[in-house]
Parts: sequence; structure tokens; C-alpha cells
Amino acid sequence: MTDATPDPAAPLRGVAVGGLTATLAAVAHGAAGGALPGGAMTAQLTVLAVTLGMLAATLTRADRTIVLWGLLGVGQVLGHALLATADHAHSAAPGAGMTLAHLAAVTVGAVLIAGGSRLCAAVSRAVRAAVPVEQPLPIPATIVSRDSDGPLHSVLFLISSVSHRGPPVGVRA
Repeated sequence: MTDATPDPAAPLRGVAVGGLTATLAAVAHGAAGGALPGGAMTAQLTVLAVTLGMLAATLTRADRTIVLWGLLGVGQVLGHALLATADHAHSAAPGAGMTLAHLAAVTVGAVLIAGGSRLCAAVSRAVRAAVPVEQPLPIPATIVSRDSDGPLHSVLFLISSVSHRGPPVGVRA
């Protein structure tokens, strides 16, 4: 095992990236005039969001704004590609309004997630410093003694369960 402290914000960062990927893709797409997803499109966006959320939770430098911007940017591009396959009014090529909506969503999301990650790490450090680490209580050595003149019941049970019967004397093996 290593002495490295696990990042306490990693699960929260993963949930935030996953949640924002699908939400921002759908909302930015709808705000720019595209149709909101439904049915199978929602399931595909969910798979995309879970995948990027797991990446954000497990990558070593995912707490940096530029890495988060990249993850959310990939999520927006892939989310737009998924949403463009649906039957709706605008063309598959994004317009200036849609591109700006996606860029704004990526930038704001990356800055907020990075800030939240730093805040979570700071709060976690403060709590670890304020709360003492509890050491487990030592277990006292106990001595078991039996004051009895008779044999233990387990010995009597063992003796009674041993069979004294064998093959007949006249039979050879």
C-alpha cells in the first residue's frame, strides 16, 4: 500500500462531471434551438455521463481546471453528436449560438467543479486536523482457568463418539 492520501473530492468530482455532462449538453442544446432529448437519447447521454464521471473520479490530475475543461468539452462534443442524430429541426453542423452555449457551459462547469474540489479538499484537511485519530483500545490478556475435578464435557463427548468396533477377527484384509 502507498502512503498517499486518497482524494476526498474524487467521488464528488465524478458525480459533478457526469451530471453536468448530460445536463449541460441537453440544456445548451435546447437553449440554442435544438430539441431536448427523450427515450433512447436520454439513455445514451446517461452512458456518456457515467463514463466521463468515472474518468473524472479516477484520473490523477482531474482536479485541475484544464483537465475538467477537457473532460466536459469532450462530453459536450459527444453529447452534441448524440443529440444531432435525433430527428429535430436544425442541421447537424452547430451554429454560432450553439457553439457559444456549449463553450460557456464547459467553462462555467469546469471552474465550478475545480473550485468545489479545492473547497472539499480544504474542508477535509481541516476536519482531519481538528479531529484526533482514535487509537483502538488495547485488548487485555485474559486467562481462562477451570476449577473442576472432573473432565471437560468436550473430552467426554469426544471419547463417547470414537467407535471401538472393528472388522470381525476372522476376516483378512
